[in-house]
Amino acid sequence: MIHIYNHEDVVCVEGIVKRRGRDSSIYVFLTDGMLIDTGPKMIEESLIPFYQSSAFESVVLTHSHEDHVGTAAWIENNLNVPIYIHDRGVAFCSQQADYPEYRQLTWGIREPFHAHPLKKSFHSRTLDWKVLETPGHAHDHIALIHEKTGRLFAGDLFLGIKTKVILREESIPILMSSIRLVLSHDFQALYCAHAGYIANGKAMLQKKLDHLENLTGEILLLHGRGMSADEINRTLFPMNLPIVEASEGEFDSIHIVTSVLAGYEQHDSIC
Repeated sequence: MIHIYNHEDVVCVEGIVKRRGRDSSIYVFLTDGMLIDTGPKMIEESLIPFYQSSAFESVVLTHSHEDHVGTAAWIENNLNVPIYIHDRGVAFCSQQADYPEYRQLTWGIREPFHAHPLKKSFHSRTLDWKVLETPGHAHDHIALIHEKTGRLFAGDLFLGIKTKVILREESIPILMSSIRLVLSHDFQALYCAHAGYIANGKAMLQKKLDHLENLTGEILLLHGRGMSADEINRTLFPMNLPIVEASEGEFDSIHIVTSVLAGYEQHDSIC
């Protein structure tokens, strides 16, 4: 099931996926002849009529996670539209998908496709966009920004103000650096792949950074008092969220703690 909204000059296509007994949103955006992300394979049948009735000349992927690239193969095979991703994601996308079963059941199994590497800027139909490297959530994550129109397509950079769990491979220190980079640019509206259109996007992204900085401070304070990573995790994140068990620990709050401590130790060793 999809819902289609318009904000400013952006078509926002919200896909609804049943996830652990509740509805989860995943967005595809279309602006100036450019499609941003392609959603998961699970909603392909709902997206195909939209693709067939819409005019776009390019596809830009914010990163290679399956909920963002799941229908890229259909676009390549049926519309012959060029697809672009950070060069770190090109080889991965051309291979058969390999990710845990619970994610396959949630988002579907994406098929291999061929993508071109993004450069530092990208020209859509009439606009030139800055391509900002924003790792932390994924090693090949990018954000697209057009400062004159004040629009930011943020992929999974935002998601929400408070972070309770992250993937095992994510890094909070690297994510904070990416958010600082984005905040150094001019924009107002933020288009998030899971939260949709956020009119006061810059202010909300700043709130997320403030939260992560405060959280980092708490973790380092408790670490300085001699607490282990597990003890810190139980202190700061006492709730047992269902996703931890469902993902067999791939999503967990402990990864927040360990990534902060790893970043601190790396900084300490350099200094």
